[in-house]
Formats: sequence, structure tokens, C-alpha cells
Amino acid sequence: MLKPKRSVTPEKAIEILQKHGTTISKDEAEKILQIMYDFAKLAVEEQLKKKKQLYSLP
Repeated sequence: MLKPKRSVTPEKAIEILQKHGTTISKDEAEKILQIMYDFAKLAVEEQLKKKKQLYSLP
């Protein structure tokens, strides 16, 4: 299975968090990013459902 293209790499996440005083491993960064992408996907799906329901009302 192909990995989805991501705009934020674990290395970039580590760099951003280090600027704010938080140190994490690459493995932790990968897990954090996966959770963030999953939440983003859920948020988009929920908004699309709401929009679909709004336009399908009689």
C-alpha cells in the first residue's frame, strides 16, 4: 500500500516543536502527525455530511 503524500514531515514537526521547547523522537512525531491527519480527515468528512444534510432537507 502506498503512503499518502504529507506536507509536514516528522523532521519538520520535530523542528517546530523544538522551537517551542518540546523535544520528541521521530517515532513520536510520526504518531502525532498521523493523529493530526486522522482528525483533519474526520473534520472534513463531518463538514461534508452536514453540508449534504443541509442541502437535502425538503
